[in-house]
Amino acid sequence: MPTLPWTVPNRPPQATEVHVFASRFETRTLWGALKFLARTPGVWRQVGGAPGAYGASLKAEPFRRTFWTVSAWESPEALKTFAHSGSHAPASRGLSAQMRDPRFASWPTPSDELPVSWAEVRERLR
Repeated sequence: MPTLPWTVPNRPPQATEVHVFASRFETRTLWGALKFLARTPGVWRQVGGAPGAYGASLKAEPFRRTFWTVSAWESPEALKTFAHSGSHAPASRGLSAQMRDPRFASWPTPSDELPVSWAEVRERLR
């Protein structure tokens, strides 16, 4: 799976602060990576209709069993609502045992600086 390009479900207001969330997941096995890939389309569709979602992208390195995500949100609450609903909730629960050393980062950024670069995501997840 190639990188899913930055998708903008809802355009953020100009010159406003948004909440960015990034993650890095490494699965324990190749089977875990395949499970992650199988659940990606449902979660990606959910992002497309999520209230408060200002953008998202996913970078998959399945043969390295590593997945990177970055998304921008109206608020931490909008992200929390997304994470605990729809396809994301059962996908994250079902994959938790497959994960090794997950990493997360969140930070505020001006909406005018979206999309966030993969270089910044990697730096913040170190």
